[in-house]
Amino acid sequence: MMWHLGPMLAYDCETTGVEVETDRIVTAAVVKIEPGCQPSIRSTVINPGVEVPAEAAEIHGWTTERVQAEGWEPAKELEWIAADLAAALAAGTPLVIANAPFDLTLLDRELRRHGLATLDQRLGGRPIAPVIDPMVLDHALDRYRPGKRKLVDLCAAYGTRIDQAHDCTADALAVARVAFKIGQRAQRALAAPLDVADMYGDRRYPDRIVRGFQEFAKLTLAEVHMAQVGWHAGQVEGRAQYWRQKANELEHRADRATDEAERVTALADVEELRQRAAGVSTQWPVREWVAPS
Repeated sequence: MMWHLGPMLAYDCETTGVEVETDRIVTAAVVKIEPGCQPSIRSTVINPGVEVPAEAAEIHGWTTERVQAEGWEPAKELEWIAADLAAALAAGTPLVIANAPFDLTLLDRELRRHGLATLDQRLGGRPIAPVIDPMVLDHALDRYRPGKRKLVDLCAAYGTRIDQAHDCTADALAVARVAFKIGQRAQRALAAPLDVADMYGDRRYPDRIVRGFQEFAKLTLAEVHMAQVGWHAGQVEGRAQYWRQKANELEHRADRATDEAERVTALADVEELRQRAAGVSTQWPVREWVAPS
């Protein structure tokens, strides 16, 4: 039986920003999926104790004033989240998380910030596994699809719904649906490869996509986890290489610029791209914590 037909635990959070080392969790949802049962949902609103930037609040709707009025104290909420996730991992149930290195690393830092045991500590030093990251799987299995690859795009690509983007419960449910659809499509590639080839008829190499899904369908859950480690590393290295290439092109343009304002703008863009490339981490599903010196 493929992993998508068994139990899963989906997790999603909304935050004060995108910096895993310093930003905070504002809302979070844990959704337990059991075959033949309705999903069991636990969610929370956390008062992070810091300002929620306007740009973050505009995305998820939780302003500083709102979390101060409705949010709970962080430590108690973070404790049950971590306990639920660790219990699932200890039982061999996969965590399903879109962009796992962000959500899991941010959770790790929040637990440390509040003096709580981290997931790896709760697991007695065992790896944080198994994890299913639909963003990694999608990019590996359908690498030639044009366009964006955010959660809403994955829902469209796999024919499943998302009820309200950037609501943690809706996102967690959507992540679980996409993961299931990916597993289902892999099974379909074994049973009816021509049908799956037709789905990807507009791609450059539809036969390669079918073969990729077929090979994926043969992997055990543990093998799927390990495959994502390598796939994620290749994917982020590819992005970093693209940013470095763009930086080199802009630098060359700046060198030839006759307008000083244009040159200064181009060099600023060069620096931003190179910093972005330098900040790429290949670690998955959680970035290693480095104690401050």
